Amino acid sequence: MLVLASQSGSRRAMLEAAGVDFVARPAAVDERAIEAEMGGAPPAEVALALARAKALAVSREVPDAWVLGSDSLVSVEGRRFDKPGGRHEAAQHLAFFSGKVMELHSAAALARNGHTYWDHADCARLQVRHLSEAFIESYLAAEWPAVAACVGVFRIEALGVQLFEAIEGSHFTVLGMPLLPVLGALRARGVLVA
Repeated sequence: MLVLASQSGSRRAMLEAAGVDFVARPAAVDERAIEAEMGGAPPAEVALALARAKALAVSREVPDAWVLGSDSLVSVEGRRFDKPGGRHEAAQHLAFFSGKVMELHSAAALARNGHTYWDHADCARLQVRHLSEAFIESYLAAEWPAVAACVGVFRIEALGVQLFEAIEGSHFTVLGMPLLPVLGALRARGVLVA
């Protein structure tokens, strides 16, 4: 049995599209506290720590199940960004991202019975085009509140694609989980047929 320790619709959709049977059970983890403890650690390390924490928390509640934790983190010019606290903050984030390279770090971890057995982090680089105030306002009018739960304030599968002029990296990483390595790890552990 595979348990996804996430309430992310995007992560659920990726696993469903790949034909992976799972149940979703969100993890009760204080993400901000973990980030604060890690201070100025590199974003990839923070994303990995969050993915591990989610997987471990749920693995302690569901004995003998493989638990998949995942997390994504955005950094721009060395500054980490979380999900926006409200629409005003979302507009501030987008204005800051304008014309810059966004690094999107997505990590995943597999745990069982309170032990982590595998983890992986990946990074995609997204060149944000120059965004006018008018665009930001019209974009949020169309996408809010759907992007409220999205790090980077975008859904690449929706209007969020209009924020960018170039993307380097895995499409799955941009969606929020390094899916190909995850599938390989599941096959290696017999969760999926090899």
